[in-house]
Amino acid sequence: GTVLATNTSSISITQLAATISHPERYIGMHFFNPVPVMALLEIIRGLQPSDATHATAMAFAEKLGKTPITVPNRPGFIVNRLLFAMIAEALRIVDEGGTSAQDVDRALCLGASHPIGPLALADFIGLDVALDILESLASGLGARYAPSSALRERVSQGHLGRKTGRGFYDYSGEEPVPTR
Repeated sequence: GTVLATNTSSISITQLAATISHPERYIGMHFFNPVPVMALLEIIRGLQPSDATHATAMAFAEKLGKTPITVPNRPGFIVNRLLFAMIAEALRIVDEGGTSAQDVDRALCLGASHPIGPLALADFIGLDVALDILESLASGLGARYAPSSALRERVSQGHLGRKTGRGFYDYSGEEPVPTR
């Protein structure tokens, strides 16, 4: 009777559930980083989960103090589909030249009231993880999510963002993320 949940941010729940003996007890519960701060929890049903499994996941999310929303089992669900479209476009702007990562981030922070820019957020997520997510989204949704050469180059050099101390920003000194 155990419910099995995954925290995947972009892999099909239906596809994952098909690999276990009780797919009706499998569901997606996509938490956001940093988990203690972020209120949203995407609940992804896929095709197989029972109503009881869904209800259990929703109740668990609320017990954790999260705001659960049920989202479609589509590539990227809701948040990553929107977020990574923005990150992919920010990467293309850097690839085109003439605009730094810092200026792209500052523009979104100051012009759209974002608390953090898309490239600083990619550094926070991990550029290797961002690359994997963009590749997954590109395979399911098309070229608009294709990873940029700026991202591929940083990952190939081991510049993965905060976890390695270098990505679009250098984390060896003071916090480099633009603020308001």
